[in-house]
Amino acid sequence: MTDTPARLLNLLSLLQTPREWPGSELADRLSVSPRTIRRDIGRLRDLGYPVEATRGAVGGYRLVAGTAMPPLLLDDEEAVAIAVGLRAGAGHAIEGVEEASVRALAKLEQVLPSRLRHRVSTLQNATIPLTRGDGATVTPQTLTTLAGAVTGQERLRFGYRAGNGAESKRLVEPYRLVSTGRRWYLVAYDMEREDWRTFRVDRVSDPFPTGARFSPRELPAGDAAVYMSRSMARTLPEIEMDVSFEAPAQFVAGRLPAHLTPVPTGETSCRLRTRIADSVEWLAVRLVLVDVAFTIHGPESLAACAEELGARLAAAVRR
Repeated sequence: MTDTPARLLNLLSLLQTPREWPGSELADRLSVSPRTIRRDIGRLRDLGYPVEATRGAVGGYRLVAGTAMPPLLLDDEEAVAIAVGLRAGAGHAIEGVEEASVRALAKLEQVLPSRLRHRVSTLQNATIPLTRGDGATVTPQTLTTLAGAVTGQERLRFGYRAGNGAESKRLVEPYRLVSTGRRWYLVAYDMEREDWRTFRVDRVSDPFPTGARFSPRELPAGDAAVYMSRSMARTLPEIEMDVSFEAPAQFVAGRLPAHLTPVPTGETSCRLRTRIADSVEWLAVRLVLVDVAFTIHGPESLAACAEELGARLAAAVRR
């Protein structure tokens, strides 16, 4: 193998398997001399790959953990597995990694061959995730399109449906994607309204980058998460929520969104006290879905909403 770049890639692919490779075996695999292998190992080290060498009759080379993660080479099966896993993480599965999953997925799908992209989509479409119903679903394609526009600093067009059902077309400079645990939001500068806006991603349709680049503007709050929190607080008043449950705290926590964490009050009881900016209708439904006996101590608006919900359900059963 005389093509040095191709040989280095093949050598790197071998070293990324979790084992130690004798130099003679690497030389046989790549059809070169042990001396060439030693030179190529030096080149990989110069590129930042931490290749460790051991001496002796059973010595050899292996890739070890370094100070930074170098690029990985993946075979077809590995690429499909990672893409499917990232789609799950981006959607809802693991708290705290949603945004990182979207960024990684956008990078991977950018270079994923069409045959593998088709396999990923087929597997995804054949799988039904069991979720807790914490928010509207968003397609990975929409998320990766938005993430690509954010990273590439590219203006974006999309259709948008407001909370009252009004449809509009938007041209924006996307700034950040923010996951609240229940929903995805896009923080962006709206070109036509000449102001910052937050968009629920599940209400975004047919997003496409325009190809026009932009220099990011300075966000008023300085941080997308802070801006998002302030925006939500303006939309919904913050309430003091106080609810007790007749079940262990661990059980109740497993049936609530991650940002609602009850405190144990006994072996088979717990209580949730928190300040939250959310609709009392959504909170009432979430309490019912916990599927244990509970008591609402406050606020009165939440208790009234739960009572009304119970009356509706009872009436539906009678009918």
